[in-house]
Amino acid sequence: MIDFRTAVEARDLDAVAATLADNVVFRSPVAFKPYPGKAVTAAILRGVLRVFEDFRYVRELSGDGGRDHALVFEARMGDVAVEGCDFLHLDDNGLIDELTVMVRPLSAAQTLATAMAAQFEQIQREAIAG
Repeated sequence: MIDFRTAVEARDLDAVAATLADNVVFRSPVAFKPYPGKAVTAAILRGVLRVFEDFRYVRELSGDGGRDHALVFEARMGDVAVEGCDFLHLDDNGLIDELTVMVRPLSAAQTLATAMAAQFEQIQREAIAG
């Protein structure tokens, strides 16, 4: 999904949100419960971009006639290196209706969980504001 990738790499948060379907479901690497809806997903992605440093996609894989994409990324949080993957599924309109993120190693997932917990109140405010 080149539009999502381009928007994330440019840190263009409005463009990122424009790639999301209203009924998108976000699955976090650090939370068991999925987050449904465009507003909360966009707010979470804004939070992630605030905590990740030197974020870059290093590989892109596609399948199922262009409706499924895997974007492999690298980033860091302080001195903790992060490797991960954004798994995207597109709806009939070409918008993201499923976004699942996985990260490794465990130390990165733990650091991400702590950093995102610190963002939680701001994410909630942003999600309510839409």
